[in-house]
Amino acid sequence: MHVLVMGAGVVGVTTAWYLKQAGHDVTVVDRQPRAGIETSYANGGQISVSHAEPWANPSAPLKVLKWLSQPDAPLLFKLKLDPAQWLWGLKFLTQCTSKRAAWNIRQMVNLGTYSRSQLQVLRRDQKLDYDHLEKGILHFYTSEKEFDAAREPTRIMQDLGCDRQIIGADRALELEPALKPIANRIAGATFTREDESGDARKFTQELARKAEEAGVEFLYDTEVVGFENTRDRIDGVGVIGPDGCHRTLRMDSYVLSMGSYSAHFARKLGFFLNIYPAKGYSITAPVKNEEAAFQVSLTDDEYKLVYSRLGDRLRIAGTAELGGYDRDLSLVRCRAIVRRAAEIMPEGAYWDQCEFWAGLRPATPSNVPYIGKSPLKNLYLNTGHGTLGWTHSCGSAAALADVVSGRTPELDFDFTGL
Repeated sequence: MHVLVMGAGVVGVTTAWYLKQAGHDVTVVDRQPRAGIETSYANGGQISVSHAEPWANPSAPLKVLKWLSQPDAPLLFKLKLDPAQWLWGLKFLTQCTSKRAAWNIRQMVNLGTYSRSQLQVLRRDQKLDYDHLEKGILHFYTSEKEFDAAREPTRIMQDLGCDRQIIGADRALELEPALKPIANRIAGATFTREDESGDARKFTQELARKAEEAGVEFLYDTEVVGFENTRDRIDGVGVIGPDGCHRTLRMDSYVLSMGSYSAHFARKLGFFLNIYPAKGYSITAPVKNEEAAFQVSLTDDEYKLVYSRLGDRLRIAGTAELGGYDRDLSLVRCRAIVRRAAEIMPEGAYWDQCEFWAGLRPATPSNVPYIGKSPLKNLYLNTGHGTLGWTHSCGSAAALADVVSGRTPELDFDFTGL
């Protein structure tokens, strides 16, 4: 079978890789000149099974209301006259019950655990180098209230096999001495030893190179502009290539992995995906003092920031801004990240030399992605991963390759169309 994968971010490239390994001919199309240079370019860098508590949880509605007037809030709704945003928001509220949050945690832990194991095998077999560290992820809390609120989600994750341990401030400082500047403010922490970190862009581009060597065709600088389709299948995908010419790509099957834009193209095909762009920000700064810079990947739950060590660089990323498709940088939000990072480890990096970045993360109201069959017979979905695209990429791709190949995935997950 010849499969066209639409999108060359981390999810699209891993999808292409696993489909090729399953014996399919694969072509990847992307509007960018290289793989991994949109949402995968400068994300938080964590392989974080432990980051499975969804944004939609019982405490979220009041927090969101409080944050509406704060331009640097961790989760900010910039309300617009946009039906897609309001539909997303209403569905988000329905996911904020304890029952729904527990169900969504289950989906994400199962997918995350499976995906992490797939990544580890892939890294070993292909000898991939992407500044990865296997030092675990430490969630730290500077608010007693936030620390107490983390206990129940942690218990649910433990019951699902995620080894996320609740620890005290002293143990947190033993694991990561770089937190000493805020030692007297740490209320508690959790630690997941098996979680990892690494540079998603390096991984994506290295895997794309390996995939190309294995026979996957990549069509870069090529934009998807429309479809030839009947009610129940795609007959062709219209694209504009780097020469400005229109052409139609005709394959046996198709995979939609176009991040936040997946919802737009689904509408063109006559069905609805509840995906809305959550603009995230990151800063990347050069290490200043090795002893003052962290090695263990960190999550600052109160501020919804993640910290990853990427060689001689520190990456801090987070926050979510739901306000449409613009990718303009908000210096207010960037400076808020710098301010918090410098407060925690003032000598860790040259904070005046930060590279700022913003990208659109394809968020669903539940944080659970769309993986599996679509309403069209020969179109498959692998999209809507939100903040966890890097974490879930290999598992999503391996499972989807099973679905496309007519096999039942070994992953316990609520696949679409199955």
